[in-house]
Amino acid sequence: MRYFFEDFSFDTARRELRRGTDVIALAPQVFDLLDYLIGNRERVVSKDDLIRAIWQGRVVSDVALTTRINAARKAIGDSGDEQRLIRTFPRKGVRFIGTVRETAGSAGATVSGGSPQPGFAVPDKPSLVVLPFTNLSPNPEQEYFADGVTESLTTDLSRMVGMFVIGRNTAFTYKGRHVDLKQVGRELGVRYVLEGSVQRGGSRIRINVQLINAETSNHLWAERFDMPIADLFDMQDEIGARLANQLGTELITAEARRAARAPHPDSMDLYFQGMASVHRGSDPANLSQARKLFEQALCLDAGNVEAIVGTAFVDAMRGTSMLSGDRAARLKAAETSLAKVLAHTPNHALAHCLLGVVQIFTKRAAQGIAECERALDLDRNLATAYAWIGLGKCYLGRAEETEAYIMEAFRLSPRDNRAFTWMNTAGVAQSYLAADEAAVHWFKRSLETIRNVAPFVHFYLAAALAHLERIEEARASVQAGLTLDPNFTLAHFHASSPTDNPTCLAQRARIAEGMRKAGLREG
Repeated sequence: MRYFFEDFSFDTARRELRRGTDVIALAPQVFDLLDYLIGNRERVVSKDDLIRAIWQGRVVSDVALTTRINAARKAIGDSGDEQRLIRTFPRKGVRFIGTVRETAGSAGATVSGGSPQPGFAVPDKPSLVVLPFTNLSPNPEQEYFADGVTESLTTDLSRMVGMFVIGRNTAFTYKGRHVDLKQVGRELGVRYVLEGSVQRGGSRIRINVQLINAETSNHLWAERFDMPIADLFDMQDEIGARLANQLGTELITAEARRAARAPHPDSMDLYFQGMASVHRGSDPANLSQARKLFEQALCLDAGNVEAIVGTAFVDAMRGTSMLSGDRAARLKAAETSLAKVLAHTPNHALAHCLLGVVQIFTKRAAQGIAECERALDLDRNLATAYAWIGLGKCYLGRAEETEAYIMEAFRLSPRDNRAFTWMNTAGVAQSYLAADEAAVHWFKRSLETIRNVAPFVHFYLAAALAHLERIEEARASVQAGLTLDPNFTLAHFHASSPTDNPTCLAQRARIAEGMRKAGLREG
């Protein structure tokens, strides 16, 4: 039997582990341990199971067992901290959690020319390969930069939860070859192919990318970067980050379209449809539709972690936007869901980020910032985490630090579908700093991006306009906010304070005075 995961192939007949073309040496017991874990990957394997299978029931110390598990992790590029492929479940056992494709027969059955064995099943999650980018520059020495962008993007995409990405070494077996993309999809067992080109001329560099459905050869999405050349290695990282953020959204949209056509959608189909509703906007209708789909997904599979995180996202966004009267209940529900996820999936970046959001809005800004920083440790391209850290700084009385975090979010994902929320955060920070012109600028940018934004944006904008003595505009803004939330009053504003910080409370008092001046009733 041959198993394939990430860049690795594991051949039980030859007792051989390879990463790309390189053979990795393994001690016999470590090989047997990997074989058992991969072969039983559908369940958590207990210590007793391992002792019976590997040591035939002999007495084995915990230290010896842990040493073998750590050796297995090291061989496949994993670690006890990351637990990307082999996860420990305290007091339960261990489980191989990587996405595995398998085929009968040994390495001798592979086709000639270095291509992988054809006929792998497509995983039940977004799956793609990033083919080596083509160097269109007249200087062939620029090949290293094209390869670097490919590698950076592959790494960034592989860190995204719920996505299966073919490893770099396998992808590079197609370098310099004219290939049929349908055949690539069949050989690798992926639904999507990303290909691109890099062209450097003078002081500028242009990168074109396109996402293709490998099953139909239809082009789903294309993007072009045209930018001045700075530090090339920094540019590789930035381009990879931007593409990963945009591509993540595009893949979810593509999966949602595919799922909508399924006659009998499964749990992940419903999850993707829910995420598509989230991406359409944060108005009540889209959030309600998304939550309904996430709940349907959980009815089919109560252990669908992504759907649980999806419900927490909806609850957190409803709670933080003040769209509902049960704000505290929404935030508490989100925190409960996220605690459940992190107990079983401790390295889920978005779950850490959302937990941070809940804490930031419930007078625990320092804890919330730490959770968002943990999220960035796990996924350096989670742009929204930077924006939430910026808001947390604001609630600690350090609003002057906020805008730098917002700009970092924009650097990573300049066309993010939730960028309007980052503009709101920048506006709130400027309001706290009594920089009313700047606040008006940010809030109006947000409203130009999405009209049915959260009501609080209109009320904050009204306060800034009132302090600038633009009273008629301020009153119109209050009315726009009341159209979305007719019951909102100054009493609600005071009751919803996310902080007890004395500096912030004084800043909020000034904002409240502006709202009062704009005509918002006391309540």
